[in-house]
Amino acid sequence: MFKRILFAHNATPAAERAMLYLEHLARVEKAEVLVLHVYQPPEQYTATQGYNTLVESLKSLAQEVVDDAVTHLREEGLEARGKVQVGLPARVILETAQEERSSLIVLGTRGPSNMRDFLLGDVSTEVLRYARCPVFLVP
Repeated sequence: MFKRILFAHNATPAAERAMLYLEHLARVEKAEVLVLHVYQPPEQYTATQGYNTLVESLKSLAQEVVDDAVTHLREEGLEARGKVQVGLPARVILETAQEERSSLIVLGTRGPSNMRDFLLGDVSTEVLRYARCPVFLVP
């Protein structure tokens, strides 16, 4: 049923919890896993000295997050690969899911702290709302 699973890993405790469910699902479904980390450099500092260093640090950290997750999944006997993208997280997750023909998106969520946060958006809420495939959210 789920042959390609997109795992949106944002290096949070919720993402680490989601990985446990992801491992189980990928094993049962014999699915390929794409670990995706999306980072978004702060645009308001583009003219600041050291901005390029900051962006390179964010990119490097994102790559480490992906590499660690892919290595772990492969050690567990799963087929996994990674991808690092820059941009708006929800948009990139949705676009990548479309491009990769993902049959499931897995991501952790901290959950909205109040109704205002829920209505204004949250990455998991936006992905859930606009995804063209099932979404599995882990709190």
